[in-house]
Amino acid sequence: MIDSLTAYQEAQLSVYSDKWIKIGLDTDRIDMNVMPNIIHRIYTQSNLTPPDKIEVYDSPFEAIEAMQEKYGVRVNLHDFVYGVHDATWLSFFDYFRNVVGVDSCEKIDPLIDLAKNCGWALFYEDMVVLTQKPCKVKFDDRNRTHCEDGYAIEYSDGTGVAIWHGQRIPSEWVFDKSTITPEVMLKWENIEQRRCACEIIGWSNVIELLDPVILDKDSDPEVGTLIEVDLPEVGKEKFLLALDPNTGNQIGLPVPPEMTTALGANSWTYGIDKVEFKPDIRV
Repeated sequence: MIDSLTAYQEAQLSVYSDKWIKIGLDTDRIDMNVMPNIIHRIYTQSNLTPPDKIEVYDSPFEAIEAMQEKYGVRVNLHDFVYGVHDATWLSFFDYFRNVVGVDSCEKIDPLIDLAKNCGWALFYEDMVVLTQKPCKVKFDDRNRTHCEDGYAIEYSDGTGVAIWHGQRIPSEWVFDKSTITPEVMLKWENIEQRRCACEIIGWSNVIELLDPVILDKDSDPEVGTLIEVDLPEVGKEKFLLALDPNTGNQIGLPVPPEMTTALGANSWTYGIDKVEFKPDIRV
């Protein structure tokens, strides 16, 4: 049992964090000179016979479609081994094997090498299907995956994943913002995605659609305006509209029904009871 880490082992945590962030964000193409050996080790580690057939596709989306069309095999996301996108948990085993000396972690070595060299993969008895890593990964200023006008994670075949400040969203929301109609935005089941939709089209536009009642307006735009709206299928809700001092953008924050002033609502969003609180920066 490991009860503590040495000073050296603690220092290596940041080293391995940086190492695996780099691996996880790598966009190099697959080196097919090394893949047969990695595949052989993955199969033999489980006492299985490695297949000779290897197919490579530009993205998981292309692989799913190919398996259905060529072989009549239905594939869902849970069927994949995630390769480069398994970096989060593989980094744990890599660290404890090489830094702490936990020898049993060596069994995971073939999957570590897969992550370093490949995107997602499907393993069958008679075939291995490999997919390339993304060709582009984009971030916001807080290092969350994000892109306002395209895929945040993009593959070379033109497919990808739309992400808004770390939250996955329907791709049409960034490629054609007109698809975010009031009906879609206000009735969307996923609350976090609904919040993204409101940010994409702008809170001022959202509020106009809801015919808001202004309850209190502070002279300081960073404190904001307290409003009440009637949300479809929800009822009356209060929001604070304020200027984010970090970005200069207007944001909308839900606040409790007992709020009566914009200053009080602003203080509540920071977990502070003092109504005279005015923030220098919003975090």
